[in-house]
Amino acid sequence: MSLFGSIQNAGNALNAAQIGLQVTGNNIANANTPGYIRQRVVLTPTPTQRYGNLLLGTGVKVQSIVQQVDLFLEEQYRSASSDVANGDVQESTYATLEGLLNELGDNDLSTSLSKFFNSIQDIMNQPGSTGVRNIAVLQGQQLAADIRRLHDKAETLYEGLDQQVISQADIINNLLGEIANLNVQIAQAEGGDTSPSDAVGLRDKRQSALSELAILIDIRTAEQPNGSVSVYSNGDYLVFDGIHRSVQTVQAENDGLFTTNLHIAETDAPVGTSGGKIAGLVQSRDVIVSEFIRQLNTMAGALIQGFNQIYSSGQGTVGYTSLTSGIAPADLHVPLDQAGLGITPVNGSFSLVVKNSLTGETKSNTVWVDLNGLDEDTSLADLTAQLDALDGITATITFNGNLKISADDPNLTFSFAADTSGLLGTLGLNGFFRGSDAKDIDIDATLKADPRRFAASLGGVGEDAQNAALLADFLHTPLASQDGSTLAQLYDKLVSDTAQGSAATKSATEGFRTFQQTLEGQKLAVSGVSLDEEAIQMISYQRAYQASAKVISTINELLDTLLKL
Repeated sequence: MSLFGSIQNAGNALNAAQIGLQVTGNNIANANTPGYIRQRVVLTPTPTQRYGNLLLGTGVKVQSIVQQVDLFLEEQYRSASSDVANGDVQESTYATLEGLLNELGDNDLSTSLSKFFNSIQDIMNQPGSTGVRNIAVLQGQQLAADIRRLHDKAETLYEGLDQQVISQADIINNLLGEIANLNVQIAQAEGGDTSPSDAVGLRDKRQSALSELAILIDIRTAEQPNGSVSVYSNGDYLVFDGIHRSVQTVQAENDGLFTTNLHIAETDAPVGTSGGKIAGLVQSRDVIVSEFIRQLNTMAGALIQGFNQIYSSGQGTVGYTSLTSGIAPADLHVPLDQAGLGITPVNGSFSLVVKNSLTGETKSNTVWVDLNGLDEDTSLADLTAQLDALDGITATITFNGNLKISADDPNLTFSFAADTSGLLGTLGLNGFFRGSDAKDIDIDATLKADPRRFAASLGGVGEDAQNAALLADFLHTPLASQDGSTLAQLYDKLVSDTAQGSAATKSATEGFRTFQQTLEGQKLAVSGVSLDEEAIQMISYQRAYQASAKVISTINELLDTLLKL
């Protein structure tokens, strides 16, 4: 080998050290760049050269510039990020529901329940006071309003979660398109198997896009030999080489509420929701908030049904001159226990008491509700005819299918008593509450207009407060419709289920965060930039460059000496 060959050898070393310094400088420059993956120079000896019987090395060359990345670790980290995003959404949803319940405040639903039933206790102490009855009606209105408000806010939360699902569709499609485009660029830049170097900048962008996508939906990835990445969700591919499948929103109905889910547009297959923000939104909407609304509706329905069944057998200090039912069956001629009234009446009877205000004479009429299934059971048409046959009473069916009862004479009033069928509460006759669940619960309009009609008595109009005693204890009365649970227990279950769900979700999400942080530390150890390590690397390349330059300088002196001979 000649001196000129030695100069070429040292030149190769200078070039390698120069590239090494450039890569090191690039790492240092991007030390704080999100998503940047540390690069490394791969050096390899150049081919040997025969010199006589000797094989001499010809120096070093840069074989490639590659990223320091552990693909398996990256996949684990993306999966952990999906779990954290899922848990964060559920944790936030539970926190919102706990805020709606506001159990630690003075305006929670349990306070409204207590105030309402305490106001009924006051009627027992002052049965003749119209003012006390008015307070009970007002407290009932406040309780109904609080239940409706809680339902409306929960429904608004449900709709907000659904809108977030819709808004994520465009973001997901943009990320899928970006990954597909980067696949093409990376494959072109790396030239398939012909280039040993990674398309480092493009790969950084793709890695960031994959991380963002994993936060939204549960994905699995597989890198192909040409450098592209295939993305799968729920067993279906979303990206393959430069092709991507878009997702679309699909609406359905869930208990009267519209729900939106994401499907792959090409196959209509659902997008995987086992992890990611979308999974958290769907779980929060379809399970957490839906169950909260269901329990609230159950509690409100039990309040309406159970309270009205007791209340409807009582009397106020004045009777009715006209009264219209709040609920109408779909078919007037179908037996009342098969008419889909929501609350099913049973075989029994109730009393309709007619009083003449001039003479003070009262007459109690027994109205039979035949629902034993042995012969022709009572329909609304049958009930109307039976009531209309009573002296002093006119009963008709309105245009809307409601039962209307009226006194024939201005001096006559009527009241109800001893309902063993549950029909009065079912039809909304002489009831305190109206509605069927938390969405539409309200107070009977006739009671709002005249609180004297509060049915506190069982012995006749204005006679006693025995019914008020039963109503005051209703909060803690076992309900057959709820398998013996009381109204207080139903509300406590709503609160405790929310609190327990929140605690469990917080614990699980904290575990996900800890695991993610562990993986992030391992990921940074492999792919992150350490300034200390880069400084050492920089010094190493600097010394190699200086040594190679010294070799060239020495060979130059030898050449000068040779030329002077």
